[in-house]
Amino acid sequence: MSASEVTKAARLSVAPMMDWTDRHCRYFHRLMTQKTLLYTEMVTAPAIIHGDRDRLLGFDAAEHPVAIQLGGSDPAQLAEAARIAEGFGYDEVNLNCGCPSDRVQSGSFGAVLMETPALVAECVNAMRAAVSIPVTVKCRIGVDDQMPEEVLPDFLAQVSAAGVDRFAIHARKAWLQGLSPKENRDIPPLNYDLVMDMKGLFPHLHLSVNGGIATLDAAEDFLGRGLDGVMIGRAAYHVPADILLDADRRIFGCDDAPSAEEVVHLMLPYISRHIANGGKLGQITRHMLGLFQGRPGARGWRRHLSENAHRDGAGPDVVLAALGFVTRAAA
Repeated sequence: MSASEVTKAARLSVAPMMDWTDRHCRYFHRLMTQKTLLYTEMVTAPAIIHGDRDRLLGFDAAEHPVAIQLGGSDPAQLAEAARIAEGFGYDEVNLNCGCPSDRVQSGSFGAVLMETPALVAECVNAMRAAVSIPVTVKCRIGVDDQMPEEVLPDFLAQVSAAGVDRFAIHARKAWLQGLSPKENRDIPPLNYDLVMDMKGLFPHLHLSVNGGIATLDAAEDFLGRGLDGVMIGRAAYHVPADILLDADRRIFGCDDAPSAEEVVHLMLPYISRHIANGGKLGQITRHMLGLFQGRPGARGWRRHLSENAHRDGAGPDVVLAALGFVTRAAA
């Protein structure tokens, strides 16, 4: 996939989310939207270099366009990890400068990199030299006592000077001291206006906004106000049908989205292959629990999957039985 095609896909993206956006989640999401850019969970550069690459990096070809997010702060390691990821077929490599977890801080990467834009520039420069696919950055507006109005434009200026022209900006500070990672997703106030100001300061950059965006209406509003892209996280996971089933039509101008019921049937061959290869049903269906959120029968769907997907021998029949709660309620 060409860089320009990946950039077009970034008009709407599903955020990288630890423990959530694994390969099964992405395959499920791809059935609902053919155009939206999907991201992996963050994978650390050392893990890719020294770990089980097939387990960490493997994905289904149907997931394209798909980007990998890397964690790290060593330019040489990040360059090597990016090269390996490109060899696996990813369409983009993204550097995490926004995750506030303790583990990330102790490794001197994630949101703490907002404090060292020169190092980030060095990292992305090394990554760009190692790969031909786009290198992008996901960041916060600042950390701790930093003044975002001063820090963010300086960060964008230094990192873009190293050749990055696409950024996803989580419109919150990260408080590295005093707040948990979960609290960092909700408590620091959102500052969308600052992200809009950055588009005015850097009109040549492709800027996506992230954080607290829960509807396609909100996404369309940001795009209408001049931003280049919108990245949606938890809403795309918890109510995927509300976000993704209509995304191709509303955001990309395409038609022919499947229904939520059709998505379930489209998942069945994938589920069968996974189980035949030794996988467990629950590894997939945990991502599907919110598919019918807000619809009659949704509670029965969730309950049946939650209670039965972990059982020995559970397979597509469990999913079809769960779907019956929805179809009977709609009859």
